[in-house]
Amino acid sequence: MSKNQNPLPDQKPGMTHFGFQDVPDAEKSSLVRNVFGSVAPKYDLMNDLMSLGVHRLWKKAMMDWLAPQPGMRLLDVGGGTGDIAFRFLERCGGSVTVVDINDEMLAQGQARAIDKGILDGIEWTQGDAERLPIDDASQDAYTTAFCIRNVTHIDGALKEARRVLKPGGRFLCLEFSHVVLPMLDKLYDTYSFKVLPALGEQIAGDREAYQYLAESIRRFPAQGPFADMITEAGLEQVKVRNLSGGIAAIHSAWRV
Repeated sequence: MSKNQNPLPDQKPGMTHFGFQDVPDAEKSSLVRNVFGSVAPKYDLMNDLMSLGVHRLWKKAMMDWLAPQPGMRLLDVGGGTGDIAFRFLERCGGSVTVVDINDEMLAQGQARAIDKGILDGIEWTQGDAERLPIDDASQDAYTTAFCIRNVTHIDGALKEARRVLKPGGRFLCLEFSHVVLPMLDKLYDTYSFKVLPALGEQIAGDREAYQYLAESIRRFPAQGPFADMITEAGLEQVKVRNLSGGIAAIHSAWRV
């Protein structure tokens, strides 16, 4: 079976996936928190190394599509180290609230903000994507980058995105996706399951975290099924843009 196919049967009630493992729903958030707590100090360096810097182009593409405006209120979910928040402010966006479940990731983001001299315009909040500590219909835009595949219930996170968006609010999700170019998929499998864990062990000191990364990407829905989930959550006008042959994809939608 190709690693691009789902290697496990559908989960039983009360169970979810953590990479290629089945785990109880109640345990996944703590397992994910441990993964990102372990790699937080090297997270941004590892992003550069494992994508050869291409993740910066993907995030630029998401900001281009969002087109921040003065006064726009952004909620960035799972963006603890501040990458999206900083780009939003650099594009003259209004204010941004960063929500992340992991305190270590938030600490990295706050330290980076101080280094950049950014003392205003960002609120850093510890919270769960499935239970956001954000008021109903309070945000002009919701972004999430490389986070949503890690939540326990993707449908729950999408419903929360709709809840916090104002009518006319924009949803954008940048996430690893499913390769759509022939031949690239086999090269990408080899890179994901051989190179990434070794790189994680050498640079971040955690091979298992990057093994989980590769597995979690394979368990995430492909572009079409994920677009259907967004629609089912009550968001509309869903569009998809593949990046780098489908290695990543941006999904856009609106709360109408």
